[in-house]
Order: sequence, then C-alpha cells, then structure tokens
Amino acid sequence: MKSFTTLLKNELKLNIRNMNMVIFAVIMPLVVLVILGFIYGTKPAAEGTVYTFMEQSFGALCCISVCAGGLMGLPLVVSEYRERKILKRFQVTPVSPTKLLVVEFMIYVIYCIISMLTLFPVAMLFWKIKIHGSFLLFIGSWLLTMVSTLSIGLLVGGIAKNMKTASVIACILYFPMLIFSGTTLPFEVMPVAMQKVISVFPMTQGIQLMKATFLGLPIENALLPVMTMGAVTLICFVISIKCFKWE
Repeated sequence: MKSFTTLLKNELKLNIRNMNMVIFAVIMPLVVLVILGFIYGTKPAAEGTVYTFMEQSFGALCCISVCAGGLMGLPLVVSEYRERKILKRFQVTPVSPTKLLVVEFMIYVIYCIISMLTLFPVAMLFWKIKIHGSFLLFIGSWLLTMVSTLSIGLLVGGIAKNMKTASVIACILYFPMLIFSGTTLPFEVMPVAMQKVISVFPMTQGIQLMKATFLGLPIENALLPVMTMGAVTLICFVISIKCFKWE
C-alpha cells in the first residue's frame, strides 16, 4: 500500500506539472459552462419544461473531463512511458502492471472529481441549477460513465506499441465521442439515423442515463446502458492487464 501511495503521489505531481490535463480536464469544462451560461442563462430547455438548458446540459459538461482524461490523457501517458523506456525500468521493480495501471487510472479519476466539484458550485451559484431527479442515481451514472471511459484509455495505453500509435487510436476515439456522444452537440438535435448509430457509444448511453437521473425523467431500459458500460469496463481492464507490454 505504501508503494502504491508513493507512486500515485509522484505520478500525480509529474502529471500536474505537464498542465495538459489541468487545462483540458478541469479548466476547459468550466470555460464551456461559463460560455453556455452567458448564452442561455436560466432559459427553459424547451417550451413547457420545468428545467433549464443548463440543467439539461450539465451531465454532458461533466463528461468533458472524462472524455479528455480517458481517451487522450491516459493512453498517451502510458504509451509515452513505454516509448521512453520508463516502463522497462519499472519492470525491474516490485511495481506490477496492475499497480501501475491502477495508479494512472486513479490520477484521471482525481481530475474528473475535481472537475465535478468545480462545476457544481459554479452552476448552482450563478445559474441556479438544481437536480430534479435523484442525486445518488446521477452520481452513480456519472461514476459508471467515468470508469468505463477511463478503462478504454487504459486499454489503449496498455497495448499501444508507442506514443504515435496511441495518439492515432486516441484521436479516432476521442473526437467522435466528444462531438457525437452528446458531450458537446446535443443528442436530441441529431438526425434519427445518426442517433441510432452513436447510441452504441458507451459514453452516449452514459450521458443519456446521467441526463435522465439529473432531470428526473423516466428511465427506459436502464439495464442496457449499465450492462454495456459494465461490460466495457471489465473487458478493457482484463485485456489491458493481460496484454500489457513493458516495452
């Protein structure tokens, strides 16, 4: 446990010094929140609804940091360590692949939690958002979305041969999910045919579940997104550990 804590502390310090994830996982979601707040304020999301546009979009805003950390930051860090032979040095220490991957995983969990703790008070203070549904169900759906997305990044980082390969895979995953999963472009404004296609994204299902629990909307077939994200998490964790490459 002591070696895990020491490794986590040192890796977190190095990550913060890099500043990329501080900007993209913590500052960027807050900037997007402020921009949307100035544009929409407390306007209703649609005629006759009791919730505002900001409340409808809050779950998606919380996933910007999840998307940045899980699909860009995490795989690039692990693959960079492999390319620079840092992992080869870890190989001769008591640090196992599981311990190393869990440490890197926890760093991005910390970023996501900080982002959430930053967004909530700002949105509540300036735009009076409130949870119309269940707070516990919303947090549960957010945790599941975060864990499943970070596990995908863990898989890419665990098996990518070098940083270039990881970067290509990360971009292929990151931009479609960022744009089409509902994180930036609202799911409801997309054509029906596109909605059917992007519904297979774990993050799309997670955001829709978060939106329903936040707004108190009826949750139809909630078991499907839960099982999908749970299966993605389990499969990605197992493959990333079993197929982990030190060099």
